[in-house]
Amino acid sequence: MSRASLPQSVDKIEEVRIDTDILIIGAGNAGCFAAIEAKRLNPDLKVTLMEKAHIDRSGCLAGGMDAINTYIKKDRTIEDFVRWSRSQAGGLIREDLTISMAEVLNKPIEEWEEWGMPIKYEEDGEEYKTRGKWDITISGSEMKVILAEKTRQTGCEIINRVVATNYLMEENKVIGAIGFGVRDGKVYIIRAKATIIATGGAAGLYKPYQNDGNDSHHQLWYAPFNVGTGFALGIRQGAEMTTFEMRWCATRTKDFNGPIDTISVGYKTPMINCKGEQILKTRYAHLGGDAAPRYIRANAPMDEWREGRGPCYVDTTHMTPDQIHDMKHDYLNERPSYVLFLASRAQDLSKEPIEIYGSDPYIVGGHTASGYWIDVKRATTLPGLYACGDVAGGTPNKFVGGCAAEGLLSARAAVDYVACVEQGVLNEEQISQEKNRVFAPGFRNITVGDGVAPREMEERLQRLMDEYAGGVHQFFRMNKEGLEYALRNLKILKEQVKYLIAADLHELMDAHEVIDRLDVAQVLVHHLMYREETRWAGWQTRADFPEKNDEKFDCFVNSRYNPETGEVEMFTRPYEQIISGDRLKA
Repeated sequence: MSRASLPQSVDKIEEVRIDTDILIIGAGNAGCFAAIEAKRLNPDLKVTLMEKAHIDRSGCLAGGMDAINTYIKKDRTIEDFVRWSRSQAGGLIREDLTISMAEVLNKPIEEWEEWGMPIKYEEDGEEYKTRGKWDITISGSEMKVILAEKTRQTGCEIINRVVATNYLMEENKVIGAIGFGVRDGKVYIIRAKATIIATGGAAGLYKPYQNDGNDSHHQLWYAPFNVGTGFALGIRQGAEMTTFEMRWCATRTKDFNGPIDTISVGYKTPMINCKGEQILKTRYAHLGGDAAPRYIRANAPMDEWREGRGPCYVDTTHMTPDQIHDMKHDYLNERPSYVLFLASRAQDLSKEPIEIYGSDPYIVGGHTASGYWIDVKRATTLPGLYACGDVAGGTPNKFVGGCAAEGLLSARAAVDYVACVEQGVLNEEQISQEKNRVFAPGFRNITVGDGVAPREMEERLQRLMDEYAGGVHQFFRMNKEGLEYALRNLKILKEQVKYLIAADLHELMDAHEVIDRLDVAQVLVHHLMYREETRWAGWQTRADFPEKNDEKFDCFVNSRYNPETGEVEMFTRPYEQIISGDRLKA
């Protein structure tokens, strides 16, 4: 299919105006469950989903999964879950949000099974098959297709391939959103009584180690089309954000960036260094060994490399032929290309272990605590706006099930909210300014060779963040001077946005993805600078502040971009412990 052409001029852009009760931006896991729940609570409400891709294969679950990482089994309690999640995050989570999420955690997973998603059972046929302490195994290659079909059945309005570019505002209140169609070039102006943001986290801020500047530009662990747009929309309007400095850096297959938990957790293969030592058992036993917090396990192979004991592996040489066969079959549910990767190397896993390495960092609120600062109803600090899934902060370790549960919670609050409010009043000047801003890269009359292509600016951003803000090529380490350098050059890049050019609608989308990433990167670097300690080694390693400082930083680091001054304001919020016990122990 050829790429769609740009409109000839701003005055030729066709407008599509829609009024709805609830607008959901992002039709991934959390967004779909929010839509289903809203229609279930009040079938008379008009619920509209705005999706950049296509609902059938959008979001992090586009390619499927082989496990659900959080499910509260019959012998576990909500308190157990909070203690585990708290310990995995170094003792820093929003306990109120985690409790409310855990209360409905199992519901969407069990409904998914009712709708047709296969969940594996133990041999007795009574309990879901477990993989690790909180995981259950599934055959989830079609899980998103199943969820999309259920969403359609509820009668929601679904608008595919529309890129959200900004919220519609009435003073400080969100009254909908504006975006453009990446296939039709139309401007979509959607006015809503309540808006739910569910766009996912941010990938592509950092340069992956596989990136050769050409073919491997987006060979990432996280969904490459999740670029932080949901964060950026809120940042630009002054929404409060939290804990961006708690980045997600994972251990992945070397040269492929493929998932490792299927092997290490599902088949209990140990992590070893080039000396054959079991890294976690020998060097991290005091931190829990194989049960150490995720940031410890993710950083371990990078520290081994840095200290001269790399390369590192997951040791598959003790797996049986049947286990190797089953493991590859499991990957067909989540990352089929990984099986092809192994085949292309003609690698005998019974004789040669799988090499591992660290990933580039991501901002992902489903894995860490990064995202919007929200209350227990999932309301953000902007009236009329709710957040769920990877874009919502405070609740790490929610993963697939938790993001779905937050979709339910945000929908319940939005349904209550719309019963008490009227539609906002559109600001036509704001709409006009946004149309001009959005289509500017396509209409710039720049001498050939003088404009900046989105790919070029993205490459510069990724290199800048990688080298000066703790990327994988720096073994995730950073210091004040490097972060200050990053901020200065991010400012230059943001000033150079006026030179961005786009030849078609797809490239226009690329341009706005870069702009959104720049806004997220700026806030992220401010967070990394503000936390002058090392609380999550690897995820947030300050070489100039290598120790943890509980006296000053046992709290949440939050930020608010000031649209009037252009400055990022940093401040803290206190930790509130609800569940008793040592916060560092499960």
